[in-house]
Amino acid sequence: MIHTLVLGLGSNQGDSKSILENAYCLLQSEIGKTVSISSFYSTQPWGNPNQPDFLNAAMILETQLSPQDCLLAIQQIENKLGRIRNEKWGIRTIDIDVLFYDNLILKQKNITIPHPEIENRNFVLHPLEEICPDFKHPILKKSISELLLLCNDTCEIKKIVC
Repeated sequence: MIHTLVLGLGSNQGDSKSILENAYCLLQSEIGKTVSISSFYSTQPWGNPNQPDFLNAAMILETQLSPQDCLLAIQQIENKLGRIRNEKWGIRTIDIDVLFYDNLILKQKNITIPHPEIENRNFVLHPLEEICPDFKHPILKKSISELLLLCNDTCEIKKIVC
């Protein structure tokens, strides 16, 4: 069975553009076919402002993997790209989050789908709005466009034209 996997990607350490582009290639080879990729967005750090700005993006893939297998593959890709988990909301070469998996609602020890706090984060909503504006959050029952209009996040975000 083919599933739709929606990911959020971010980097604020090293050559972020190249790191995200490498992540796209690895995600496609390890997880599934790319459906859509957003533009890059330069964003202020969320949660810990004392670090460089992030480059963020979103990606939609088609996969036959389970959510757990997707998470395992993502963690392996993050490791290949130099991710070191030191502190929550800290500087990182790469961060790849499972945002949605079909319309699944799942809460387990190591994974929560949809990803918590999507509706409160501009750096997630702006790239998502570009690639899936009408997708409805399975819990909140609002489209990505609606969630962006309601979002109170004040962190600056700028679309990067490459």
